[in-house]
Amino acid sequence: ELGGNDPLIVLNDLSDGDLAKAADLAVAGATKNSGQRCTAVKRILVQEKVADRFVPMVLERAKAIKFGDPRDPATQLGTVVHEKAAALFEKRVHMAAEQGADVLYDPGRKGALLPPIVVDRVPHQSELVMEETFGPIVPIVRAPDDDEALIKLSNSTAFGLSSGVCTNDFRRMQKYITGLKVGTVNIWEVPGYRIEMSPFGGIKDSGNGYKEGVIEAMKSYTNVKTFSLPW
Repeated sequence: ELGGNDPLIVLNDLSDGDLAKAADLAVAGATKNSGQRCTAVKRILVQEKVADRFVPMVLERAKAIKFGDPRDPATQLGTVVHEKAAALFEKRVHMAAEQGADVLYDPGRKGALLPPIVVDRVPHQSELVMEETFGPIVPIVRAPDDDEALIKLSNSTAFGLSSGVCTNDFRRMQKYITGLKVGTVNIWEVPGYRIEMSPFGGIKDSGNGYKEGVIEAMKSYTNVKTFSLPW
């Protein structure tokens, strides 16, 4: 497994209650562990029809996060690995803004402490969402209401590790499970959801060789033997 640029995809069949649930997943998935997980939510792809209702919910949840000294038990969001990384991620936010994105919430970086920055209308070709931004940025890409176009957009990065899809339409679930070029598709969960028994790994620049997971790891230590009998 070699890193990811994992989307949480929010489809346009959702009620306000479901959008609130999706917003919970989006913000938690982007900010837990300071966003420093290969399966963190790196891109939020929301269809245009519901975007105006969804974005304020994301903003509200991000603003409620207490960030600061990681030694303080009350802190919900601490630092990233070092100041250089934080500065890079902040730079990508500024670059996205220059490309037309709207920075809705940015309390300001202090050294390696990077707050949960919310950025709306991020161009899908922006470095912020095309590369793996390994920090607590919450980038929202407003995506077409056409499912095929959205799947193509989601597949447009070099990575293919995991994904999450929020929809209540079973046929659309099947479409995204089939169409997304990733190792894992989670319905109504963050991309990072997994159990140890399940295979885990990516495709494209997100991995090579065998997958992780108990059963798959056992397979890597075995050789398949073919035999025949005379009756």
